[in-house]
Amino acid sequence: MSAVKEYALSQGLPVLQPVSLKDPDFISELRRIDADCFVVVAFRMLPEAVWSMPRLGTFNLHASLLPQYRGAAPINWAIINGDRETGVTTFLLDRQIDTGKILFQEKCPIFPEDNIGSLYDKLMSVGSALTVKTVAALSGGNINPTEQKESGPLRPAPKITRDTCRIDWNRSAESISCLVRGLSPYPGAYSAIAIADKKSEAKIYAAIPSSRGYAVAIPGKVFSDGKSYLAVGTSEGALEIQELQVAGKRRLTAREFLSGIHDIDSIRFE
Repeated sequence: MSAVKEYALSQGLPVLQPVSLKDPDFISELRRIDADCFVVVAFRMLPEAVWSMPRLGTFNLHASLLPQYRGAAPINWAIINGDRETGVTTFLLDRQIDTGKILFQEKCPIFPEDNIGSLYDKLMSVGSALTVKTVAALSGGNINPTEQKESGPLRPAPKITRDTCRIDWNRSAESISCLVRGLSPYPGAYSAIAIADKKSEAKIYAAIPSSRGYAVAIPGKVFSDGKSYLAVGTSEGALEIQELQVAGKRRLTAREFLSGIHDIDSIRFE
C-alpha cells in the first residue's frame, strides 16, 4: 500500500481503487462523496466525467515550471538537459495533458551535485506545501487561474525508456554527466563494457567531467591510474566515473572496481 492509502485507512477515509476510471459504479461512488475539489499527484490522465465533477475543479501538481516539460518525466529531463532551475506547478485539469490554467508555481534551483533522487526529494517538499496553499486559495475563492504562455520552444518530458538510458560516448562529457545525474539512482544510465574481451553492461550512478586535461579523447577509451581514478573518453573531454555497477555485481566506487582489475588496457566502454 502507498503511504496515502495507509494514512487514509488509518483515518477511516474511503479508498477507491477501480480497474477502470470510467466504471459507472466508481463514478457514482465518487459523486456521492460530494468533494469540493480533487487533487491529482503523479497519476495518469483522468476522464472528463471525473475531473469536471467537483465545484471548485480538479488540480494537478506537476514537477516543472509549465508549460516547460509537459509529460511523464519532467524531473529527469530537466537534469538531463542541463537546466539550472526547475520547480512545481499546480494547474486545473482540462481535456489535454498538462495544458490547463496555472494556479501557482514555485521555483527550485538545480545544483551541480543534484541527481533525480535528491531533486525529487526537494520538489516533493516544495510541492506538498504548494498543494496545501492551492487548496486553501481555492476554498477561499482568492485565486486567479492564468493561461499557460507558450513563448519560445517547449521542451517535452516523455517517458524514460531503455533507449533514453543508453550512454552514447560520442556525446560530450558534460552531456553524459547530466544524463547520469538525471537517471540516478533509478533507472540508471548504462553502457556496454568489455573487460578482457568479456562483454557485459554497466550502470553508472555518479560521474563528472574530468578536470585532468583530456581535451582530445577517444570515445569509450579508459584512462586510469589503476588505483583510484577511472575516466572514459567522449567526443569532448573525458568523463570521470565515481560509482558504477557491472551486471551481476554489486554497486562499487571507482576505487573498489579498479581493485579487481588486473589490466586497465583490457577495459573499454562501448
